[in-house]
Amino acid sequence: MKLYYAKGTAALPVHIALEETGAPYETELLDFKQGDQFSAAYLAINPKGRVPALVTDQGVLTEALAILGYLAQRFPEAALAPADPYGFARAQAFNAYLASTVHIAHAHKLRGARWADDAAAQEAMRAKVCDNMTDCATVIEAHYIDGPFVLGAEYSICDPYLFTIARWMRADGVDLERFGKISAHSDAVLQRPAVQRIVALHS
Repeated sequence: MKLYYAKGTAALPVHIALEETGAPYETELLDFKQGDQFSAAYLAINPKGRVPALVTDQGVLTEALAILGYLAQRFPEAALAPADPYGFARAQAFNAYLASTVHIAHAHKLRGARWADDAAAQEAMRAKVCDNMTDCATVIEAHYIDGPFVLGAEYSICDPYLFTIARWMRADGVDLERFGKISAHSDAVLQRPAVQRIVALHS
Protein backbone atom coordinates (compact mmCIF):
# COMPACT_ATOMS: atom_id res chain seq x y z
CA MET A 1 0.00 0.00 0.00
CA LYS A 2 1.04 3.57 -0.58
CA LEU A 3 -0.45 6.60 1.14
CA TYR A 4 -0.35 10.06 -0.36
CA TYR A 5 -0.71 12.74 2.28
CA ALA A 6 -0.16 16.41 3.09
CA LYS A 7 0.33 18.19 6.37
CA GLY A 8 -2.66 19.79 8.04
CA THR A 9 -5.19 17.63 6.21
CA ALA A 10 -7.61 14.77 6.79
CA ALA A 11 -4.83 12.41 5.75
CA LEU A 12 -3.61 12.45 9.37
CA PRO A 13 -6.22 10.05 10.79
CA VAL A 14 -5.72 7.70 7.86
CA HIS A 15 -1.94 7.76 8.35
CA ILE A 16 -2.40 7.01 12.05
CA ALA A 17 -4.81 4.14 11.39
CA LEU A 18 -2.48 2.71 8.75
CA GLU A 19 0.36 2.76 11.26
CA GLU A 20 -1.88 1.12 13.86
CA THR A 21 -2.54 -1.84 11.55
CA GLY A 22 1.11 -2.84 11.57
CA ALA A 23 0.93 -3.58 7.84
CA PRO A 24 3.80 -2.53 5.56
CA TYR A 25 3.18 0.62 3.54
CA GLU A 26 4.90 3.46 1.74
CA THR A 27 4.11 7.17 1.84
CA GLU A 28 4.53 10.22 -0.34
CA LEU A 29 4.25 13.69 1.12
CA LEU A 30 2.63 16.29 -1.13
CA ASP A 31 3.40 19.99 -0.72
CA PHE A 32 0.11 21.79 -1.24
CA LYS A 33 1.81 25.20 -1.24
CA GLN A 34 3.80 24.07 -4.26
CA GLY A 35 0.70 22.67 -5.95
CA ASP A 36 1.80 19.04 -5.89
CA GLN A 37 -1.84 17.98 -5.61
CA PHE A 38 -2.50 19.39 -9.10
CA SER A 39 0.42 17.73 -10.84
CA ALA A 40 -0.44 15.44 -13.73
CA ALA A 41 1.14 12.53 -11.89
CA TYR A 42 -1.02 12.98 -8.81
CA LEU A 43 -4.22 13.79 -10.69
CA ALA A 44 -3.79 10.43 -12.40
CA ILE A 45 -4.04 8.89 -8.91
CA ASN A 46 -6.76 11.15 -7.49
CA PRO A 47 -8.53 13.39 -10.03
CA LYS A 48 -10.02 15.41 -7.15
CA GLY A 49 -6.58 16.76 -6.33
CA ARG A 50 -6.99 16.13 -2.61
CA VAL A 51 -5.65 13.82 0.06
CA PRO A 52 -5.64 11.20 1.37
CA ALA A 53 -5.27 8.70 -1.41
CA LEU A 54 -4.39 5.10 -0.65
CA VAL A 55 -3.09 2.85 -3.40
CA THR A 56 -4.05 -0.76 -2.69
CA ASP A 57 -3.60 -3.97 -4.64
CA GLN A 58 -7.21 -3.60 -5.80
CA GLY A 59 -7.07 0.05 -6.81
CA VAL A 60 -6.98 3.55 -5.37
CA LEU A 61 -9.18 4.62 -2.47
CA THR A 62 -9.88 8.25 -1.58
CA GLU A 63 -11.81 10.05 1.19
CA ALA A 64 -10.74 9.60 4.81
CA LEU A 65 -14.08 8.12 5.85
CA ALA A 66 -13.87 5.35 3.26
CA ILE A 67 -10.21 4.57 3.83
CA LEU A 68 -10.64 4.34 7.59
CA GLY A 69 -13.50 1.88 7.11
CA TYR A 70 -11.42 -0.11 4.63
CA LEU A 71 -8.45 -0.37 6.98
CA ALA A 72 -10.67 -1.55 9.83
CA GLN A 73 -12.18 -4.28 7.68
CA ARG A 74 -9.00 -5.19 5.80
CA PHE A 75 -7.05 -5.69 9.04
CA PRO A 76 -9.55 -7.02 11.58
CA GLU A 77 -6.72 -8.26 13.78
CA ALA A 78 -5.89 -4.60 14.54
CA ALA A 79 -9.35 -4.22 16.14
CA LEU A 80 -9.89 -0.71 14.77
CA ALA A 81 -13.69 -0.99 14.63
CA PRO A 82 -16.44 -3.08 16.23
CA ALA A 83 -16.92 -6.42 14.53
CA ASP A 84 -20.72 -6.39 14.73
CA PRO A 85 -22.67 -4.53 12.01
CA TYR A 86 -24.40 -2.14 14.42
CA GLY A 87 -21.17 -1.19 16.15
CA PHE A 88 -19.42 -0.67 12.82
CA ALA A 89 -22.32 1.51 11.65
CA ARG A 90 -22.01 3.62 14.82
CA ALA A 91 -18.35 4.19 14.04
CA GLN A 92 -19.13 5.10 10.45
CA ALA A 93 -21.94 7.43 11.51
CA PHE A 94 -19.62 9.37 13.80
CA ASN A 95 -16.91 9.62 11.16
CA ALA A 96 -19.49 10.67 8.57
CA TYR A 97 -20.50 13.55 10.83
CA LEU A 98 -16.87 14.64 11.08
CA ALA A 99 -16.44 14.38 7.31
CA SER A 100 -19.69 15.91 6.12
CA THR A 101 -20.35 18.57 8.76
CA VAL A 102 -17.34 19.40 10.92
CA HIS A 103 -14.75 19.27 8.15
CA ILE A 104 -16.92 21.50 5.97
CA ALA A 105 -17.34 24.02 8.79
CA HIS A 106 -13.56 24.11 9.17
CA ALA A 107 -12.99 24.46 5.43
CA HIS A 108 -14.88 27.76 5.32
CA LYS A 109 -11.86 29.42 6.96
CA LEU A 110 -9.44 28.94 4.07
CA ARG A 111 -11.57 27.48 1.29
CA GLY A 112 -14.41 30.00 1.02
CA ALA A 113 -13.75 30.34 -2.68
CA ARG A 114 -15.34 26.93 -3.12
CA TRP A 115 -18.70 28.46 -2.19
CA ALA A 116 -18.51 32.13 -3.18
CA ASP A 117 -16.50 34.42 -5.44
CA ASP A 118 -17.32 37.57 -3.50
CA ALA A 119 -14.54 38.58 -1.09
CA ALA A 120 -17.01 39.92 1.48
CA ALA A 121 -18.92 36.63 1.43
CA GLN A 122 -15.71 34.69 1.95
CA GLU A 123 -14.81 36.91 4.89
CA ALA A 124 -18.27 36.38 6.37
CA MET A 125 -17.69 32.62 6.13
CA ARG A 126 -14.34 32.93 7.89
CA ALA A 127 -15.95 34.96 10.64
CA LYS A 128 -18.39 32.13 11.38
CA VAL A 129 -15.85 29.32 11.58
CA CYS A 130 -15.07 29.57 15.28
CA ASP A 131 -18.77 29.69 16.21
CA ASN A 132 -19.65 26.80 13.92
CA MET A 133 -16.75 24.65 15.13
CA THR A 134 -17.69 25.44 18.72
CA ASP A 135 -21.23 24.29 17.99
CA CYS A 136 -19.84 21.04 16.58
CA ALA A 137 -17.64 20.59 19.66
CA THR A 138 -20.72 21.07 21.85
CA VAL A 139 -22.56 18.29 20.03
CA ILE A 140 -19.59 15.92 20.19
CA GLU A 141 -18.95 16.65 23.85
CA ALA A 142 -22.55 16.05 24.84
CA HIS A 143 -23.41 13.03 22.70
CA TYR A 144 -20.48 11.26 21.08
CA ILE A 145 -17.68 10.40 23.48
CA ASP A 146 -18.41 7.36 25.61
CA GLY A 147 -14.90 7.61 27.10
CA PRO A 148 -12.04 7.35 27.23
CA PHE A 149 -12.38 6.82 23.48
CA VAL A 150 -15.27 7.71 21.20
CA LEU A 151 -16.91 4.28 21.32
CA GLY A 152 -15.98 3.58 24.93
CA ALA A 153 -13.09 1.56 26.29
CA GLU A 154 -11.81 0.36 22.91
CA TYR A 155 -9.77 2.50 20.53
CA SER A 156 -11.19 2.67 16.99
CA ILE A 157 -11.04 4.47 13.65
CA CYS A 158 -13.14 7.23 15.24
CA ASP A 159 -10.33 8.27 17.54
CA PRO A 160 -7.60 9.46 15.18
CA TYR A 161 -10.28 11.30 13.22
CA LEU A 162 -11.59 13.16 16.28
CA PHE A 163 -8.01 13.76 17.40
CA THR A 164 -7.35 15.49 14.07
CA ILE A 165 -10.56 17.49 14.21
CA ALA A 166 -9.72 18.68 17.73
CA ARG A 167 -6.40 20.02 16.43
CA TRP A 168 -8.33 21.95 13.80
CA MET A 169 -10.76 23.25 16.42
CA ARG A 170 -7.91 24.73 18.42
CA ALA A 171 -6.50 26.38 15.29
CA ASP A 172 -9.96 27.77 14.53
CA GLY A 173 -10.14 29.48 17.91
CA VAL A 174 -12.34 27.01 19.78
CA ASP A 175 -11.69 27.14 23.54
CA LEU A 176 -11.23 23.43 24.18
CA GLU A 177 -10.83 24.12 27.89
CA ARG A 178 -14.62 24.25 27.83
CA PHE A 179 -14.78 20.71 26.48
CA GLY A 180 -13.29 18.34 29.02
CA LYS A 181 -14.19 15.14 27.20
CA ILE A 182 -12.65 16.26 23.91
CA SER A 183 -9.50 17.51 25.64
CA ALA A 184 -9.13 14.29 27.63
CA HIS A 185 -9.72 12.29 24.47
CA SER A 186 -6.92 14.12 22.65
CA ASP A 187 -4.57 13.45 25.55
CA ALA A 188 -5.47 9.74 25.58
CA VAL A 189 -4.97 9.35 21.84
CA LEU A 190 -1.64 11.16 21.91
CA GLN A 191 -0.31 8.64 24.43
CA ARG A 192 -0.36 5.93 21.77
CA PRO A 193 3.09 5.27 20.25
CA ALA A 194 1.72 4.99 16.71
CA VAL A 195 0.07 8.39 17.05
CA GLN A 196 3.26 9.98 18.33
CA ARG A 197 5.24 8.57 15.40
CA ILE A 198 2.80 9.85 12.79
CA VAL A 199 2.05 13.24 14.33
CA ALA A 200 5.76 14.00 14.14
CA LEU A 201 5.59 13.55 10.35
CA HIS A 202 2.63 15.94 10.04
CA SER A 203 4.04 18.80 12.12
